[in-house]
Amino acid sequence: MQKFTITEPFLDSKCGLSEGPFYEEATNTLRFIDIVKKHVWWVDLNKGASSAKKIEYDISFGVTANLASSTDSFLFGGKHGIGIAKRDSNRQQYETIMRANDGAIDSQGRFWVGAMNDPAYTNGKFDPVGILFRLDTDGTLHRVLENVTIPNGISFSLDNKTMYWTDTPTGNIYAFDYDVSTGNISNQRVFWHSDLGGPDGHAMDVEGNLWVALWGGWKVVRVSPEGKVTAEIEVPTRCPTAVVFVGEDVYITSEQDPDADKYPESGKWHGGVFKCHVGIKGRKLYDSKIASL
Repeated sequence: MQKFTITEPFLDSKCGLSEGPFYEEATNTLRFIDIVKKHVWWVDLNKGASSAKKIEYDISFGVTANLASSTDSFLFGGKHGIGIAKRDSNRQQYETIMRANDGAIDSQGRFWVGAMNDPAYTNGKFDPVGILFRLDTDGTLHRVLENVTIPNGISFSLDNKTMYWTDTPTGNIYAFDYDVSTGNISNQRVFWHSDLGGPDGHAMDVEGNLWVALWGGWKVVRVSPEGKVTAEIEVPTRCPTAVVFVGEDVYITSEQDPDADKYPESGKWHGGVFKCHVGIKGRKLYDSKIASL
């Protein structure tokens, strides 16, 4: 098994919950979110970590995506729904659903986003009331899956015939048959089960491997198309949350460790963003083709 080790963060952002990393190739910019502090961060990778800046919005976001139709706005799944936000101000507009947690854009420009109860209002409890939504390019919203708990990473196979989706408390990444022309999914089955930590966000490389953040597991693992762990990245905090490729590097977000008193070594860099050279590129990320909301 191939092993990588990270000893310090690329950016000590001290987020409450950094999530949703997104790479914008046109500007060589890394974007990520702090769900807890309602921040969206941008890092100019030409200049490095010192260029990091953040904007605080009125609501928290869980995931963002670029819009094919706009360079001054971005699509988000947030505290009160799916919407569009300005890059240079804290303005946003949205359609109401539950708190969005993670999502992805498919090859047709549809926005897939999971929603869950907000633990800030349920005494930290996560209930199986979550929903996986699909927002089509004409603006219609579909409930695809219901009665899920913490909907997380979404990825699509290289041939666009399979969708991978995570419900973290189950320990499972599920696979579905995926009809790219309609967006419909079917034939749910377990693709990979984790005993190493809660599977969280993931990203796919150009060989079809999933790189999966394991919350509570101190690592990111590479899972082959056959469902075998073939590599791991050890990170210096217990709660990595999501992964994005930038060239042959991966950037990894993390959460403030709720048990940092028990794991003080985890608390040193928790909430930071980490970088690891893995020697393989990620598959292309798509822009949303949502016309309007």
